[in-house]
Amino acid sequence: MPLSMRGDAGQRLRYEQVIDLIEALIADQGLQPGDMLPTNKELAETAGVSLISVRRALDELERAGRVRRHQGVGTFMAAERILATPSLAGGLLETLTGGAASPHVDTRLLGVRRRPAGPDAAGALAVTVDEPVWEISRLRVIGARAMISETSMIPVSLAPDLDTAALRDGHPLYAWLADRHGLVDAYEEQYLDVTIPSASDRKLLGLSARDRVVRIRGVSFSNDGQPFDRFQQVYPTDGFAFYLAGQTDRRVLPLPAQRRTRPRGRAAAGARPRS
Repeated sequence: MPLSMRGDAGQRLRYEQVIDLIEALIADQGLQPGDMLPTNKELAETAGVSLISVRRALDELERAGRVRRHQGVGTFMAAERILATPSLAGGLLETLTGGAASPHVDTRLLGVRRRPAGPDAAGALAVTVDEPVWEISRLRVIGARAMISETSMIPVSLAPDLDTAALRDGHPLYAWLADRHGLVDAYEEQYLDVTIPSASDRKLLGLSARDRVVRIRGVSFSNDGQPFDRFQQVYPTDGFAFYLAGQTDRRVLPLPAQRRTRPRGRAAAGARPRS
């Protein structure tokens, strides 16, 4: 075996030893979400490996959702990932599961403004570029952590008025649109993208530039085929796992295949959490 291959195999074994050590610490000490792990230096000394091996082990554990690192602070046990099922009908609460029960979700209204649709929303909502839309920004908080940011764009022609006070109190937007304007979410198109967070994402969700997010863009249609919501949702990858199912023959959203190359980590989905 070439020396380079033996070195790679040795390095793999060393970082796996660190993973075994951390898993043993978690089990022996009964560590819970939020508990802090030993420092990288302490882990390296205990396992008898280099800091490079420790960092590789923590990279693997962070990708698996077992730990969460905060630069300059330390490494902490991560909470159990929430299972999001965007294709499941019903409100947002019905689409999320975590452990034995659905997590409690608080909704915070960040802002409502009336603005021109612009080229992107105009094409998706079948309106003109200058036609006014409502832009509604909200933040979903689960436990004490901001977990989902969401923006909806709804044509003013379909919903001439919005009950901002009700939205501020956490009243479900889609239930209000159905009751007040007869806009029932019958089906949707989605585009899912795993990417780096924007500056706004990092601020709202408390993320760093090295974190990754799942960004879902989509359009909601009423029973008569009227597109009425151009939405975007952003989830931190360390907090969620996704189950997607469903299909549609419509193609309002641009698909990756229409570009020169197909981006990695992207997929179309059938529906999104409704609220």
